[in-house]
Order: sequence, then C-alpha cells, then structure tokens
Amino acid sequence: MRRFDDRDVPGNGLTELLLVRHGESQGNVAATLAGDAGAHVIEVPARDADVELSATGRDQALALGRLLADFSEEQRSAAVWCSPYVRARQTAELAVETGGWATGVKIDERLRDRELGILDMLTSAGVEARLPEEAARRRWLGKFYYRPPGGESWADVVLRLRSLLADLERQAGNRIMLVCHDALILLFRYILEGLTEREILDIAATSTVLNASLTRFVRPDGAGPWVLESFNMADHLVSEGVAVTEHAGDANVHPA
Repeated sequence: MRRFDDRDVPGNGLTELLLVRHGESQGNVAATLAGDAGAHVIEVPARDADVELSATGRDQALALGRLLADFSEEQRSAAVWCSPYVRARQTAELAVETGGWATGVKIDERLRDRELGILDMLTSAGVEARLPEEAARRRWLGKFYYRPPGGESWADVVLRLRSLLADLERQAGNRIMLVCHDALILLFRYILEGLTEREILDIAATSTVLNASLTRFVRPDGAGPWVLESFNMADHLVSEGVAVTEHAGDANVHPA
C-alpha cells in the first residue's frame, strides 16, 4: 500500500509533524475507576468536549512545555493546531506558554476525539449488559469499521484526518505540532505509514498512547513518504518525576 505523500495533495513542504496526546483528563480518571470497579456507567463531570485536565494532567502539560522550551528557535516557530476539546486545548496552551513558543494555538474540529454516539459514558461492561446486540456487532466488525449509532468508526475519523493533512500541506509551513487524542495519533500512523487494518489494530492491541506523550514524523525534503522517528515518547515526564499515565480504550480491537 502506498504511503500518504506529496502526490496525494496539491503542493508540499511540511518536513515535521509532532503529535501530542493531551494530558490526563478527569474523564480518563473516571473511566479507569469505572472499569476497575466493573461499573456500567462512567461518572464524567461534564460532556466529553468540556472535560478538563486532572491535576496530574496539568503537571504533564507543564513538563511537556519545559521540554518544548529546549527546542531550537526554528522549531519553536512551528504552527500549533489543536482539538477543540477542553483537555486538549488546556494541554496545548499550557505547553506553548511554558515553552515560550512564538505561535498561538489554532483550533480545528477535525482533531476532536472519536464520537462514541450511543456508547458514550458506558464502560465495556456497560455495553455488554445494556446493549448486547451492539456489543456483538462491535466484536464482529472490529474497531476499525464498527460505527456505533450516532457515532464514528475509526474509518470515519481517517476521512477527516486526510482532509486536515491536505490543508496542512497548503497552509501550515514546514513544521507543525498537533495536540489531540490517542485514537487520532494511531490513525495518523495508519495514514502516514500506509498501514493496513490488521497492522494498525495490532499496534492498538499492544500499545497505549500515553498522556502528554510525543510522536514525531519527519520528511526532510518536504516531499515523499513520511518516516516515523519516535512513537509515544514520555521521557520528559520520567525525567521530571511527573506521573506517566496510561488510560487505554478497549483492547479487544480485532474483528471476531
């Protein structure tokens, strides 16, 4: 399968993509607690778009910012685009301000998290107990193609990310940082590396995208295929003694 490259869109020039997952959110904490307790419903404090960072998430965003402060002056001039969801915006704003970057944060709704529709606020146990037919359909189709009623499949999210990448090629300059969500970072890998459904689901089944982690793609000539230079890097948290948090989704991702 051919990778996403400059032949897919008019124009080229991007040389670096830095992908950041938001810091730990109050929703991440609530979902993990609900899953551990075997609860059916996640007691989130707000609608998904309005959930804020936890105290740990703020510390992670600040640690990320201190890492960004060590970037070269050229790198610190990179454009920053962000999901409109509060947890991502807070991460981006804290990191950019702490890092002394000379750019503002541009919000783009295509970077929002995957919409879960009827499954919103339900744990895996809750889906099995309350929506058994949907649970069976999800197992049959697998995570990439399953679309919950009122929500999105991973394939749906890929379509909006392809649109975003085309715009970035035309508008963003040479470097860009994208602050978004765990599923999106995996799906950027799917697009930029030209992965198959099986390959991206294998990665999803064995890797949790860490809060406030960095993933970096490079393309030094500003054209041609992208190269994954680093994935899911959280050394900046470890070096400062900030908690490294894992809040994964459903690990049962392959079609039955």
